[in-house]
Amino acid sequence: MQHIQQQALSGIRVLDLGEIMQAPVAAQVLGDLGAEVIKVERGVNGDMLRGLDRDSLEAGRPGAYFAAVNRNKRSIALNLKSAEGKDILHQLLAETDVLIHSYRTAAVERLGLTYDDLQERYPRLVYGTATGFGETGPYAHKAGQDMLAQALSGMARSCGDPSISAYVHPVPTVDYASGMALAQGILAALFERERSGRGQKVSVNLFDTALSLQTLESASLLMDRRETNWVTDWYSGIFETTDGLLLVLGLFRENPLQLACKALGIDDLSVQPSFASPQLQAENKEAANAVLRPLIARLSTTGAAELFDGVDLLCAPLLTLQEALDHPQTRHNATLVDVDVEGVRTTRLIGSPVTLSRTPAQVRRGVPAVGEHSDEILHELGVSESRVQILRSKEVIR
Repeated sequence: MQHIQQQALSGIRVLDLGEIMQAPVAAQVLGDLGAEVIKVERGVNGDMLRGLDRDSLEAGRPGAYFAAVNRNKRSIALNLKSAEGKDILHQLLAETDVLIHSYRTAAVERLGLTYDDLQERYPRLVYGTATGFGETGPYAHKAGQDMLAQALSGMARSCGDPSISAYVHPVPTVDYASGMALAQGILAALFERERSGRGQKVSVNLFDTALSLQTLESASLLMDRRETNWVTDWYSGIFETTDGLLLVLGLFRENPLQLACKALGIDDLSVQPSFASPQLQAENKEAANAVLRPLIARLSTTGAAELFDGVDLLCAPLLTLQEALDHPQTRHNATLVDVDVEGVRTTRLIGSPVTLSRTPAQVRRGVPAVGEHSDEILHELGVSESRVQILRSKEVIR
């Protein structure tokens, strides 16, 4: 792993009390950019995400899901229900710039870790909180989860296929986007702190994020009372080739069907009345695609893509995730990075999607085991070895 002396967030300390994905993504973003991140975990098993990867557990390997969002962090396993555990947390907070958590309101109140509890004692603290539906309101008590946010926000009802009433996407897009939004807010708060000298609270939730992901669709509904669907409202098609599948899109083109016919060397279907406008091409695309489908089926995916690219019609092969990870553009972009997982092995994982020219994101630390750095962190706080052993025997730390 490469080590860069100064990165964009060098000198910033983050306490990550988050679990699963939303808050840990935000903390990892900050860690990739150079912040020192201490992950505070509870219980023997730590972050719940460690135990969700059944394949890794059965094989006796560190969890792949946890590894994906917890590099560049040290772990301390701390019993926050004990007075001594809370005291250690406050010692850490005294030297912390950013606190991130994903507790629900009732839990954070029980722990005495609300923003109101901390802001006077730590006036420079940037306090980041990630919830499912918001800290107040009728759904504040409800546990948050990506697919629930998809359902409640309308995303699951906008699947683009009239034959399917709803579709919950298995990729946790909302969780990831919410984590990125939290990181963005924290960076803004750190920047503002340079002027004011004061921290502030940064809040995100899955529900708002899911609605924000539909910002164009919401605008058309709120302003025009019209539902936008990018699949059904424009000409498109998914076509079988000799060796795969190809997606063709008519977006941003005045006469996409004319371009498709030109690419395939056939008479222009758009001269027919049923295909005379982009709207009609979208409405009658199944009839048009019935003509195009057998022609494309004789071509390889690469060959068909080259024809459509040649007439500037948007297209792309529908790859599997494995194929995407092996793609030449993935290698060129250096999207995959080497990460040590719990000090056991090095693996390739998705790195930061953000590129900085002078102070790039880096993997400085691997993925920690539960409480791997508990002793080390306590020693940095000035706690003696004998005291550490007492805390361990009392299960204040693990």
